[in-house]
Amino acid sequence: MNRQIHIAMLIGSLTRGGAERVMVNLADDFAKKGYLVTMVTQYQKENEYPLNPAVKRVISDITPEETGSSRVLNFVRRFTKLRGIWKKERPDVILSFIGKNNMMAILTSRFLGIPVAVSVRAEPGEEYYTSWMRFAARHLFARAEGVILQTRRCFDFFPEKVRKKAVILRNPVSNTFFRERYEGEREPVIVAVGRVDENKNHILLIKAFADVAEKFPQYRLVIYGEGECRGKLLDFVKAQGLQERVFLPGETGQVAEAIFKARAFVLCSNSEGVPNTLIEAMLMGLTVISTDCPCGGPGELIGHGVNGLLTPVGDQEKLREALEQVMGDPEMADALGKEAARIREDYGTETVYGSWERYLGGLVRKGRGH
Repeated sequence: MNRQIHIAMLIGSLTRGGAERVMVNLADDFAKKGYLVTMVTQYQKENEYPLNPAVKRVISDITPEETGSSRVLNFVRRFTKLRGIWKKERPDVILSFIGKNNMMAILTSRFLGIPVAVSVRAEPGEEYYTSWMRFAARHLFARAEGVILQTRRCFDFFPEKVRKKAVILRNPVSNTFFRERYEGEREPVIVAVGRVDENKNHILLIKAFADVAEKFPQYRLVIYGEGECRGKLLDFVKAQGLQERVFLPGETGQVAEAIFKARAFVLCSNSEGVPNTLIEAMLMGLTVISTDCPCGGPGELIGHGVNGLLTPVGDQEKLREALEQVMGDPEMADALGKEAARIREDYGTETVYGSWERYLGGLVRKGRGH
């Protein structure tokens, strides 16, 4: 792909989440390779992922002065402003992530001659959660030049005209997690990393851990992350008398170091795309336990009993059994972790970033007619 190609990326904000991290990682890689990169976000918020200084940042939301009392008029103004950004920046390709952003990218760039690739980052039926959004996604995506999905299961949501344009591209992962597996005696700690919200379902993990806490008194549970459920979880931990066993320290900027020597990593979400936190834990050779949640990302990463353990969504008893397995049988747990580390064969930096580069480059060449 020509090094002076201009790539525009569209997302709501860069607040700390899986999709935002993937987009920031991509922007950083493209910028380091000499591409022109413009990051368009609707908002700029606190606690965002840091952006490569070479990446231009543009805010697409209307200002308070431009905001009126009419929702329809405000939408028209947002639409017009975003279209104006495309006209001014003239990117060679637009890459959009998540929900309504994907629809706006397609609609606001119509007839401007700019190819658009939209990416669904979660279970499509949940990312497009109303009947009109589902109808729009199923039909509007046919007008995009490219559609990027997370798993094969996601294809079932879309009609054939969209599926023909769809591809699966693996998530880019920070080099921080590509390290030799820790082979020493592991710390008696179970870890989880992610936004502390209802979907991540950390309460299930705390309850399952409480069920085995007396049997394994040396073990602690540490959940890293911030979110609206953190206070409620802390109250629950206190009510259960687990303050000395279960900890929610908030976010950490050093995830790899925080979890590197842990006995096991657990993801108990109700729904996920292909979760970066799970990939990262596997890259470092941790023993992983995950719910087999839609849209099937964990199930595509983990072979149950081979390189990790899968449990049904919301099943406290099965999660308790999985915890008891890895805590009670270190040799078995280590065997799973060693197999998990083999995932690096599929997630090598050059392989993953190169696939995104080739894909977007193909859309640009197709748009230019050669």
